Amino acid sequence: MLPTPALDLDLLLLLNQEWRLAALDFLLPLFSSRAALFVILAGLIVWRSMRRGKGQVLYFLLLVLAMGAADLSCNAVKHGVGRVRPEHSVAGAYYQDSGVWLRRPADFQPVKEQGTSFPSAHAANTAALAVLAMMLWPRVRKGLWALPVLVGWSRLYLGKHFPSDVLAGWLLGAAIGYACWLLWRCLAGRFGLTLLPEESDAPYLLPPPGQCR
Repeated sequence: MLPTPALDLDLLLLLNQEWRLAALDFLLPLFSSRAALFVILAGLIVWRSMRRGKGQVLYFLLLVLAMGAADLSCNAVKHGVGRVRPEHSVAGAYYQDSGVWLRRPADFQPVKEQGTSFPSAHAANTAALAVLAMMLWPRVRKGLWALPVLVGWSRLYLGKHFPSDVLAGWLLGAAIGYACWLLWRCLAGRFGLTLLPEESDAPYLLPPPGQCR
């Protein structure tokens, strides 16, 4: 099982046990909700499709595929590493159960020997999404970095991961997101697809038969 360095534990204790507010108790769990993320993505698909054409759906499918690749990669690593989550291994850790905040007692003794803490799939998924979205939509790059940061913070606040879990998830997700961009750039050039959503108006797929771009 992966050991927990002192700095890793100290940062977890700071973000999970000391820096707590009632507002954060309400807001940060929302950033750990995959349902909320997909609702937002669905809304963006509808909005972009109405503005730029149905071909925009293709780009959102790329985002979902990148997130899926990041998720599968994390699951493969998790079962090999077997690190126990903080909520099951750290005394005094705050965590949620069915939406209710609870806390482990000061004399809490871990009962699990294996777990699925390293790396954080939430961090990897959102890092892959952010990096690929930054490459696809350069005009919105400035704010996208905030998504994986907030999601990573939420995983620490909820006692689901150690800081090194989140960092590893970010690095893995960013690498997968960039790899998906390179693959898309190759395929787009080969099949005559628009490389960037901002390059031209709808549609963003192959031109009708008999027409050239």
